[in-house]
Amino acid sequence: MTDSNEQEALQATRDIADVAAVEIITTASVHLMSAAAVKVGLADDPATQTDLDEARKLITALAGLITAAAPDISDMHARSLRDGLRSLQLAFREASSIPDPIGQGPGEKFTGPVN
Repeated sequence: MTDSNEQEALQATRDIADVAAVEIITTASVHLMSAAAVKVGLADDPATQTDLDEARKLITALAGLITAAAPDISDMHARSLRDGLRSLQLAFREASSIPDPIGQGPGEKFTGPVN
């Protein structure tokens, strides 16, 4: 690594050390939500961007993260993340040509049935 790359790596390490865990969790959740929204067909060009298999994986990962983190982040943060997750789960169900049985959709093993 060059000196410049080493300096950048050290700066990034220092920067992340200053960030609260709740901010990292919410940022990761928002990234997962955004990616899932695109894959479920809620973006500008759903004809070419929809991929329900990928959306299922992203929504399930998001549900696991939110469920695991909820007790440790404030209710204010957890509530808004759960609302976003529920919207994605409903959008997934609507986009599916053959919807999953209630309780077996993406992330529902963590969140319970969504309908």
